[in-house]
Amino acid sequence: MDNLMDRIEPLNRLLRGELSAVETYEQALETVSDQRALSELERISGEHHQAVGLLREQIRQFGGIADEGSGAWGLFAQAVEGTARVFGDTASLKVLKEGEEHGLKEYQAIMDDPDLLPEFKSLLTERLQLRQKEHIEALNRCMETLH
Repeated sequence: MDNLMDRIEPLNRLLRGELSAVETYEQALETVSDQRALSELERISGEHHQAVGLLREQIRQFGGIADEGSGAWGLFAQAVEGTARVFGDTASLKVLKEGEEHGLKEYQAIMDDPDLLPEFKSLLTERLQLRQKEHIEALNRCMETLH
């Protein structure tokens, strides 16, 4: 990669995904009725808010400009979650899980980038990627309790 902005773009891609997650969880929190699931969704939503802050901080520390919006993925995720609302809690949880799985794949793909700055790699492996995996497990547990 030629310059720092090229090195920061993968983090902005992750940031857009995290912003999309925040938007989607906020939408789900308005409609999910199961109290145990709601508690988990609130916790996970909070962790996505934290991830947004961490990614923005890292991007700015290295002189980059952090994206402000979730972009096209955010619009798509909101539309899918909006449709899932009609079909109840299980459908909403499945959509959220699929979003988390997509996010995990994004994190894994970026981790394989040989040009990724070591400082970013540490943040991704030690915190954010682990949270993605935990979110998937938590959503699976929530879906099991609904059946």
